[in-house]
Amino acid sequence: MKAAVVEKAGAGFSLKDIDIAEPAGREVLVEVRAAGLCHTDLTLATHNPGRLPLPLVLGHEIAGEVVAPGPRVGAFKAGDHVVGCLVQWCGACVACAAGRTYQCRHPEATLRDPADGAPRLSRDGRPVTQGMGLGGFARHALVHENQLTAVPREMPFAPAALLGCGVLTGVGSVLNGARVAPGESVAVIGAGGVGLSAISGARLAGASPIVAIDVQDGKLARARAFGATHVVNSAHTDAVSAVRDLSGGGVNHAFDLVGTAVTAEQALRMTGLGGGVHLVGLAAGGAELRLSLPRLLLEQKRIQGLIMGAGDPRRDIARCAELYLRGELPLDDLISRRIALADLDAGYAALAEPDVARVVVTSF
Repeated sequence: MKAAVVEKAGAGFSLKDIDIAEPAGREVLVEVRAAGLCHTDLTLATHNPGRLPLPLVLGHEIAGEVVAPGPRVGAFKAGDHVVGCLVQWCGACVACAAGRTYQCRHPEATLRDPADGAPRLSRDGRPVTQGMGLGGFARHALVHENQLTAVPREMPFAPAALLGCGVLTGVGSVLNGARVAPGESVAVIGAGGVGLSAISGARLAGASPIVAIDVQDGKLARARAFGATHVVNSAHTDAVSAVRDLSGGGVNHAFDLVGTAVTAEQALRMTGLGGGVHLVGLAAGGAELRLSLPRLLLEQKRIQGLIMGAGDPRRDIARCAELYLRGELPLDDLISRRIALADLDAGYAALAEPDVARVVVTSF
């Protein structure tokens, strides 16, 4: 089958013919019909840290149709429409039993044991690493059933692909992680794809006001369409002062979707008494946040790191799909471009443009 392979860190994606195994155990063979471009995959392709050996097939935002379930699969049948998610959960550990699959202690349970025979992906008889258990930048993907969620057949594949990472993270961070209540005030720093989903989540929660902060006016204009009641261009305006003025002394919740020391500090300073700082994004290279412990204590603030929306992927992906079908989650407006698998490098370059929110592969 055709797949976009990373053969050398920083060398981009190359379209190659690779082999894919037959489904075994709880594996499901999926025909990929749409795959979203996420910056995480680009970071792994450009600065491979060694955790994912090369050659490598990435792509973790996928939607498609089940071709064949493995002999032990109980949740899916041929013809089902499914969304993949990078949350790898065993279903048996303490965290999974408590519904915190995003904190699974044994994510390796979703991978094929080398002792069981041939790898899922190979080329010329040598293994090809399957990124995050999905490897969706390919014509087909062989995925453990725990990483899949069924969605209604009437949901188009392109918006469905975004549910497994960006939308799940943005909407879930607001509804599950922060548990924003009606009438609470929200600030979202970073109006990219995940930020827009967080804004949608704040709107669904009944938050007010909802303030979007970014350095590009085009992204801020789009943020209004997703539910932001106010926008602040932090390239020209002191974002902290503006947010505190708009919210009457500081917001109840500030979400940092960028993940730098500067934006994390802004999030901390723009929250009011008892406010929550929710760290969702992480810029390449990491960052450190300096804290005044007396101030943190006296202002009764809390700081929370959130992974994958702190929710249950199967529950939340299905819920977001229903919200989309009811017209309450504008996923189509997130998709700025649809491209072919051969055009991944150009697609990632396009993500840097201010008028582009998300790019999705729809031609394989």
